[in-house]
Amino acid sequence: MTFESLQQQREYILLECISGSRAYNLQVPTSDTDIKGVFILPQKELYGMTYTPQVANQSNDEVYFEIKRFLELLEKNNPNILELLSSTNNNQLFRHPLMNLVRPEDFLSKLCLETFAGYAKTQIKKAKGLNKKINQSHGTERKDVMEFCYVIAGGGSVPLREWLHENNLEQEDCGLARIDHFRDVYALYHNSQFGREVIFKGIFSGADANDVQLSSVPGGADPLAIMQFNKDGYTVYCKDFAAYWQWVELRNEARYEHNRELGADYDSKHMMHTFRLLTMAEEIALHKEVRVYRNDRDFLLRIRNGEFSYEELLEMATRKLNDMEQLYAASDLPDQPDPELAASLLIRIREEFYVPQK
Repeated sequence: MTFESLQQQREYILLECISGSRAYNLQVPTSDTDIKGVFILPQKELYGMTYTPQVANQSNDEVYFEIKRFLELLEKNNPNILELLSSTNNNQLFRHPLMNLVRPEDFLSKLCLETFAGYAKTQIKKAKGLNKKINQSHGTERKDVMEFCYVIAGGGSVPLREWLHENNLEQEDCGLARIDHFRDVYALYHNSQFGREVIFKGIFSGADANDVQLSSVPGGADPLAIMQFNKDGYTVYCKDFAAYWQWVELRNEARYEHNRELGADYDSKHMMHTFRLLTMAEEIALHKEVRVYRNDRDFLLRIRNGEFSYEELLEMATRKLNDMEQLYAASDLPDQPDPELAASLLIRIREEFYVPQK
């Protein structure tokens, strides 16, 4: 089964709903329309050698889960799946009568503390990383090894590049020898200290090098200098540089520009959905239902519009998380869904769906 073949055989669709911001009542004029749904494999495909757990269009804004995969995720209290099952009537484009057998209240459990609130925790951690990237700036060219090398001078140190310039030396004419018992510390020599037969490799091989390089140094000469390479600092810098430019390449430019215009040092849409998840987790503990349509639209859109500082949002989220643990501890929700329920529903749905096709 593929997305295209499912659209041609729509009789295998069990549930189809508008999802995302329009289902949450959080749409804005630029919002797309996302679709999620549930399908059942044709009987011949089910008996074949392959199984298709889900299909999606190329942009991934239309996703359909096969009924077995849907029930597996439902049993784990997956937020997206519980939201899909709890879609309000006006967002349901199609609902097969067999889907009435699957009720969200039969699956809600204390697992939601980890799936809804735990997912929100993950989003907050990502927001911290994003906060760092938004306030971070890297040039397009990666710094080279020499930027992290220093030469001992008197009672202090000077950057290697500055020392070479002051002494009218080129790094390509220098050679390094390791100093025993001193991590990342080297004796530095120059070709001029030896005869013409000695040609050193240089301190590093070029702009793409990740480490200094050693040369074979003849005996009989004292080093011109003692050099230290801050290898740990360079490793961290390279990771940050790569992560930053990967983020730049993959970031949603419209959202980035939106946040930049707001002056927000975090992804405001990202944080809006974090608070939506936290509140939905509270509602599950208090009311034992998944409220997809958000009546707190005004508050959530204030977050999206950047009306709160990053620190204010983190403080509010921390309070919510602390309160939520107490709510779930006091709740009479089961620890997890009945392990037999999903299996029995799957059998019944398949049996009743396939029977008419015999």
